[in-house]
Amino acid sequence: MDDMVKEEQYITTILEDQGVICWGCGSRLIIPCNTHIFKCGWCGAITNKNAQKHEHHGFQWRRLRDRCFVSVLILFMLFVICGGFWAVYPVVFSMRYFCGVFHFIIILVLSTSTISTFSLAAFRCAGTPPILPWGSYPAVDKGGLENYTFCLYCSKPKSPETHHCRSCGMCILDMDHHCPFIGNCVGAANHRFFIAFLFSAVISTVYVSIMSAYAGFHLWPSLPNMPLRHFTGSGTDVAFRMLKEIVIAFFNSALVLSARGLVLAYLFIASLSVQIGLSVLLWQQICFIYEGKTYLSQLSSQGDTDVGKKGCQNLFRFLGCPYLASRYFQFLFNSKKSHSK
Repeated sequence: MDDMVKEEQYITTILEDQGVICWGCGSRLIIPCNTHIFKCGWCGAITNKNAQKHEHHGFQWRRLRDRCFVSVLILFMLFVICGGFWAVYPVVFSMRYFCGVFHFIIILVLSTSTISTFSLAAFRCAGTPPILPWGSYPAVDKGGLENYTFCLYCSKPKSPETHHCRSCGMCILDMDHHCPFIGNCVGAANHRFFIAFLFSAVISTVYVSIMSAYAGFHLWPSLPNMPLRHFTGSGTDVAFRMLKEIVIAFFNSALVLSARGLVLAYLFIASLSVQIGLSVLLWQQICFIYEGKTYLSQLSSQGDTDVGKKGCQNLFRFLGCPYLASRYFQFLFNSKKSHSK
């Protein structure tokens, strides 16, 4: 009798507020009273008892803002295409007929690619998360909702890669950001088209700035000749007076410009400004894709030491390249690095 182990059984009471129903599988979970966020041991869903649904104030205003931005951008692209061709074609066709035809083909290709990719990025759904069974124990497998949360606005599960957009009023899979200039979110379904639009727009603005500068050089009135006796003195004073005289003469000649010359001057300044902004945005997007992140994940992971795997395989995966091609380029890149060492 002394060698036998005595087992003691304890009976305790469970308070009503300690039992919580998991939204994912419907299981009743026993948690401490002061626990506000917990994870289900069966389905893996995360529940936040303190989550509250906030009203989206200004939703209609944001939608109106997005439509205005899209309308202005479409009008600007049409003006650059039509106005640029009208302003440049006399200079181009005066050189050679072949140059004019070649210029027209380039404009047609760049315009078609830019407008088509913009339309696909702006008017295509950014990406809806997959529909999964939830709410009852038999329908949900073990770990079927791992790290999922519940969206109070859409009343459905939300994966860790999904974010709810207040401007669109829906959950977006792999959401990067909400772009007001396309009036849409950038997500899993239209991220490639958004990158293609940026790439096409940058090439188009570079071509517009080059052609407008070339045509403006031929159409701009010649500057008046200034006698050299006005530029006597020390080097700094001469340079300052020379620059001042050039600027004044430049603006005086701009006053007698024709409508075609004014359009060319505006196209050069506008295309150069847009080109700089879009190039910075394109480079930022490529860096995020290379790091395997999105803009929102970059913001949420600031200060976090857990950094995703960087590499060209993220770019190949984003572009949808076949597995063998991505493996080949990755092997080629690694072999070059080993030879350089």
